[in-house]
Amino acid sequence: MTHSILCIGELLIDFFCNDRDVNLQQGQTFTKQAGGAPANVCAAIAKLGGKAYFMGKVGADPFGDFLESTLQSLNVQTDYLLKDSNYPTTLAFVSLQGDGQRDFIFNRGADAQLDTEDISFEVLKSMKIMHFGSATALLPGPLQKTYLELLSLAKKNDCFISFDPNFRTDLWKGHEQQFIQQASECMAFCDFVKVSDEELILLTNENDLHKAAEVLHKVGANCIAVTLGKDGTFFSFNGRSTLIPSIHIDAIDTTGAGDAFVGALLFQLSKVDDWQTISFEEWEQIIQFSNKVGAIVCEKVGAIESLPTLEEVLSR
Repeated sequence: MTHSILCIGELLIDFFCNDRDVNLQQGQTFTKQAGGAPANVCAAIAKLGGKAYFMGKVGADPFGDFLESTLQSLNVQTDYLLKDSNYPTTLAFVSLQGDGQRDFIFNRGADAQLDTEDISFEVLKSMKIMHFGSATALLPGPLQKTYLELLSLAKKNDCFISFDPNFRTDLWKGHEQQFIQQASECMAFCDFVKVSDEELILLTNENDLHKAAEVLHKVGANCIAVTLGKDGTFFSFNGRSTLIPSIHIDAIDTTGAGDAFVGALLFQLSKVDDWQTISFEEWEQIIQFSNKVGAIVCEKVGAIESLPTLEEVLSR
C-alpha cells in the first residue's frame, strides 16, 4: 500500500528576469514559472509515481488558475488548493546581477491567508505523512497560525512529520532570531528534518556537523539530513551518523534540488507501513536515492521542469 502525502504552504509565481547582469529596475523581460517549496516537493513526489496533495491558497485570478493547472498536469492532487477572491496570487520577482547577488521583490498575497476556518481537519485522518516545508509559513499572517495548528494535530494523529525550514535571507532580513525561534518550535514535533549546511549553522550556531546535529536532536528532531550540495548528505539518526555521497553531475541550475531531495525521500517512505522499523542502513539507501534525484534536477533549468521520473532515476 502506498500512503498519501500532504504538503502545506505557499504556491506562487516566480518571475525570473531574462536580462543578464541587471537589477529589477533595469530588467525588461521575465519568464513566469510555478514556484513555492511545498509545491515543488509535491511535484517531485508525483513525478516519481507517488500520491501528493497540496494544501494552500492562491488568488482567484489568472495566475492562480495557471498554478492550479500546472499542479494538475503533474498529477498533484489539488483537492485542498483554495482560491481567494479577496487577495491576489503571491508573486516573486528575481534577477541575478553580475556579482552573483539577487535583486528580489516579494509581493505577498493569497498564500498568507490560509486560515484554520478554511480547513476541514478531518482530512488529516487520512494522511500518514505530512510535509511542512513552506518558506513563508512562519512569516506573520493567518498561515502562520494554521501551520502550527496543523503541525500539532499531525503529531496527535501519529503522522510521519517532515520539516524543511526553508530559510530565505530575502524574507527574514533583520528578523533572523524570530525565524530561529519559530523553526525550533516546529522541530520539536518532527520525525524528519532536512536543512542545508547554511541553515544548520544559523539554527545551531555550530560549525561542526556532529555537534550541530546533536543540538537539533535535543530540540526534538528524530532523523536529520543536512544537504551539502555536491558533497552529498550528512545523516544523523538513533545515535549514528554518516556522510552519504551524491552522484557526479555537471550542474547547470541548483534551483529546487533540496525540494526534489525531500520529495524523493517522502516518496520512498510512502511505501513503508511503519517508518519506526527502518534501520540505519535502510535510511542510508533512502538518502542515496534522494541524493540522486536532487542531483539530476541540477542538470537542467527550472525546479519543476527538471524533475525526473522513477525510470530516469533508476537508470542512473
